[in-house]
Amino acid sequence: MGNLDIYRQKIQEILSNYAAIPYAYGEISTEVIFDHKNDRYLLMTLGWENDRRIHGCLIHIDIIDNKVWIQRDGTESGIAVEFEKSGIPKDHMVLAFHQSDIRQHTGYAIS
Repeated sequence: MGNLDIYRQKIQEILSNYAAIPYAYGEISTEVIFDHKNDRYLLMTLGWENDRRIHGCLIHIDIIDNKVWIQRDGTESGIAVEFEKSGIPKDHMVLAFHQSDIRQHTGYAIS
């Protein structure tokens, strides 16, 4: 199994684990969206809290040029930490939610 297959598997496992955590309030659920053809992985939140509609992307991951691009990270501790613990090297992850000139200071890949 190559690095990309391992990355795909780890991303799917970690996002699925997050999706299994129930919300403590409201009628909110999470669902994962795995687009294998385009290497896009999303964790979405949707439902209702009081009279307010909840619908948004909590985590958005792409695999681009053999690297894991974290486009959106709405977690408290940072999804990159989870990926690193799972064995994905920091130099194979891009914190794409930072501007490109800031990425050089993050300790992760620039692009």
